Amino acid sequence: MENKDIFTHIQALDAQMGTVHGELSKLMLEVKKLVEENQQLRLENEQLRKILKRETTEGRLPSPSSDQADSSLPEGKEAVEAIDIVGEGYDNLARLYHEGFHICNVYYGHLRTEGDCLFCLSFLNK
Repeated sequence: MENKDIFTHIQALDAQMGTVHGELSKLMLEVKKLVEENQQLRLENEQLRKILKRETTEGRLPSPSSDQADSSLPEGKEAVEAIDIVGEGYDNLARLYHEGFHICNVYYGHLRTEGDCLFCLSFLNK
């Protein structure tokens, strides 16, 4: 082999190594993103399991079927029932927030990892 051929061959190998290095860097970034997402999902899953376990051990009563609820309410209690439902929804959102989940429209359902969320707090204060 001549010196010129060797130099050309080394330049070609260098270019191929650069391409492989670039692809490897992209793959490493993707793996990093996947590992971070996996860790976040593990934390969220663990939190949800704790909530589910707590609710099943509390022995929550199943909600009555719609047929039973509609037929047993007198006419005067329909408005009171509607007010109770609104209060119950607020209580559920407040409970979710205090368990560590976002209730705002920006990050709804995501695990809160950085303390209090101003959007959620403003929503609770309405």
